[in-house]
Amino acid sequence: MFRKKSKPRAVVILIEDGQIAMIERRRFGRLFYVFPGGGVEKEEDLKAAAVREAKEELGLDVKVLRLVARSEYIGRSHFYYLVECSGGDFGTGSGKELSRSSDSERGSVIPVWLSVEDLTRLPVLPEQMASYVSQCVTQGWPDEVLWFDEQEE
Repeated sequence: MFRKKSKPRAVVILIEDGQIAMIERRRFGRLFYVFPGGGVEKEEDLKAAAVREAKEELGLDVKVLRLVARSEYIGRSHFYYLVECSGGDFGTGSGKELSRSSDSERGSVIPVWLSVEDLTRLPVLPEQMASYVSQCVTQGWPDEVLWFDEQEE
């Protein structure tokens, strides 16, 4: 089946005091977690999209530190940025996706803090990125950007 190329997705990795900001998703009776982020808008650069998505989904102002990973999933590029918080109140995001219920077609979107230790214990997607972040928190972030292909479930 031919799929048109989707706009890129900018993703944030925010870690504070052994906790990581994640999005809890409930969809079709399934619970899983994803890294906060979303599609890049027309004429928006990737870093600006990451900052905007952090505000919309988490309610936080963030400063982008650097790109740490890039992935491809079903024709869509995902760019993972390590960020630090510079203000705002966690959980006060204004993105329209935050108002969806778990029984809606797209499922619920709830910002949560998870222990970094839980990244590999809980259903975090993509699994490869969860493992990578967990490893980097304990061993340090490499200079080079990780690149990987995600597998369709």
